Amino acid sequence: MKVFLVFAAVAALAYAAAVGLTNEKIVEIRQKAKACIEQEGITKEQANALKAGDFTDTDPKVKCFANCFLEKSGFVINGQVQPAVVLAKLGLLVGKDLVKDVQAKCDSVMGADKCDTSFQLYKCYRTKLPAHFEEEIKKI
Repeated sequence: MKVFLVFAAVAALAYAAAVGLTNEKIVEIRQKAKACIEQEGITKEQANALKAGDFTDTDPKVKCFANCFLEKSGFVINGQVQPAVVLAKLGLLVGKDLVKDVQAKCDSVMGADKCDTSFQLYKCYRTKLPAHFEEEIKKI
């Protein structure tokens, strides 16, 4: 069964696409996603909705999936965004100036807790980065 990469498709795929999305990298991304899906207990439907950019499901499990994946990917540590990691990985694909602009708009986003913060960060980045990511997300 295909693992549904829900959350950091934007972040992880951006990095992977920039450096060459190898089979090994795809397996690594899917393993992180699968571990977080299992850990947080989200459904296939929830995963697909978030992957598609639908943020209407505010189930705490979905939010904690976002946090789990971002932490496993190094983009967030203990509810705090890691700007240097985000810039390094996303900057390779869309350019550092654009990433810095998005960081200025998104990195101060705070939620009620670390899961909500990660969910809100993903939502902000997902909505402010170029449509180019839409095709990258569909690949996984």
